[in-house]
Amino acid sequence: MTSATPQTNDEILQFPQLFPIKLVGLTTEYFQTIVTDIAREHFDDFDESTIEIDYSRTRKYMSVTITVNAKSREQLDNMYRACTSNPVFKVVL
Repeated sequence: MTSATPQTNDEILQFPQLFPIKLVGLTTEYFQTIVTDIAREHFDDFDESTIEIDYSRTRKYMSVTITVNAKSREQLDNMYRACTSNPVFKVVL
């Protein structure tokens, strides 16, 4: 019987790759702009045509999903840290 060596996340993720990121927060007129600005800070080739917007049933919350061209785990981690430290975002997936 052969024991399999567990893979680390870095071995599972291969770069570059298209990577979806979903951000959820209260519906405001500037929510999408904040998402776009942060994405541009971390991904110089960010394509705004990948933006998808959805609303909760009551429209109190909105979600913005972007797809980025991630070149490294570090790049994704930096984006995640920037988003989770911003109080506008309630959930980052």
